[in-house]
Amino acid sequence: MKKLLITGSSGFLGWHLCQLAKQEWEVSGTYFSHSLEITGINMLKVNLTNFQQLQQIFIEIQPAAVIHTAALSQPNFCQTHSDESHAINVIASCNIAGLCADYSIPCVFTSTDLVFDGLNAPYKETDPVSPVNIYGEQKVMAEEGMLERYPLTAVCRMPLMFGMATPTATSFIQSFIQTLKEGKELNLFIDEFRTPVSGKTAAKGLLLALEKVNGRIHLGGKERISRYDFGRLLVEVFQLPTDQLKACRQQDVKMAAPRPGDVSLNSTKAFALGYQPPSLLEELVGCANAV
Repeated sequence: MKKLLITGSSGFLGWHLCQLAKQEWEVSGTYFSHSLEITGINMLKVNLTNFQQLQQIFIEIQPAAVIHTAALSQPNFCQTHSDESHAINVIASCNIAGLCADYSIPCVFTSTDLVFDGLNAPYKETDPVSPVNIYGEQKVMAEEGMLERYPLTAVCRMPLMFGMATPTATSFIQSFIQTLKEGKELNLFIDEFRTPVSGKTAAKGLLLALEKVNGRIHLGGKERISRYDFGRLLVEVFQLPTDQLKACRQQDVKMAAPRPGDVSLNSTKAFALGYQPPSLLEELVGCANAV
């Protein structure tokens, strides 16, 4: 089996990717602060912002391909810790692309729908980027820097992702479910729109991109939905109390990072390559059945 290096294996997406990739690849996964073991995966503690450590991993593993999911991906954290997040989100990403170029191996990078300002959705790969927060800016810098160093990089812009909790990570639905089960009020935006997919579906998209994509690709779902309407669907599938689910607007909630209104992705290019996200209802029923 060929060797695949997955960075950020302790993250939500990285964990799902490891589960899927190990069926076809000999996988080595990196983590930094959240130690864990994944059956069938060679797990390595690596500080990706340390170039010597990063270089050493490539020398030791000799990967045939790399999927780089490691990031500091909370927009509010990036807004208030821009230097720390820049080191991993931009510098480490560009170094990984450079090393993949040196070894002439496929490189896949997970970017975000937050590279857009939310004013002209749905967005195609060729639409101009205009991020409204530091996290989005860092991902734009990483995209451009990586493609400059290694034009064959597959830059995958990821949508909002959800799914069941992994050993070291959760998606946003866990806090939603917890809040409603505790009888607390859950305020969700009616004016923020995304094209969500499950972590499992996103992982399938990344493995497809590894085989078929150079340059930018969107891996969004097939449905554009507001946070509030997603909450309504979640409540229905998980049979949660509905009386505490409340509609609000972005301006009602003070956050460190500004948020775009509608960053739904046009993923027609990926669909044509065989990327097939199930409906949100199907995905959520799958999550509910896994509990």
